[in-house]
Amino acid sequence: MPRRQFLERLCLALGSGMAALIGLPVVGFIFAPLFEKRVQQWRDVGPVGQFQIGRTVKVAYEDPAPLPWAGAVARTGAWLRCEAEGKFTAFSINCTHLGCPIRWEEKSELFLCPCHGGVYYKDGTVAAGPPPQPLAQYPVRVQNGRVQILTQPLPIT
Repeated sequence: MPRRQFLERLCLALGSGMAALIGLPVVGFIFAPLFEKRVQQWRDVGPVGQFQIGRTVKVAYEDPAPLPWAGAVARTGAWLRCEAEGKFTAFSINCTHLGCPIRWEEKSELFLCPCHGGVYYKDGTVAAGPPPQPLAQYPVRVQNGRVQILTQPLPIT
């Protein structure tokens, strides 16, 4: 084999190897979310009698899939409203615009995002600002006199 042909093949082989070495992690990063299992767990947030009908309160619980180094931020929360006896609605504490934490304003009955001016009605629908969709909701159940929220990672769009 002539020297020139040998060097061409060697460069092709090394170039292909480097492309594979760099490309495989990129492909894995792109397709990994398709194969990840979403962690969902029912989390207890308190006894039914603790929540007054018509009031919205912030409840705290452990993140269903905390990272080992998460520390204090593994504790998250939701906005919980008691609609009627034994009927609850839970909203994410994050704005659907960029994931900023929202707060509940009792007097105006609105959820407000202080960062970018997002405003939501008490049913979670968008009232004003840049949020592209309503607040994410969690399924809620009452079991053995305790209120539980089905937690899950929520996408921020």
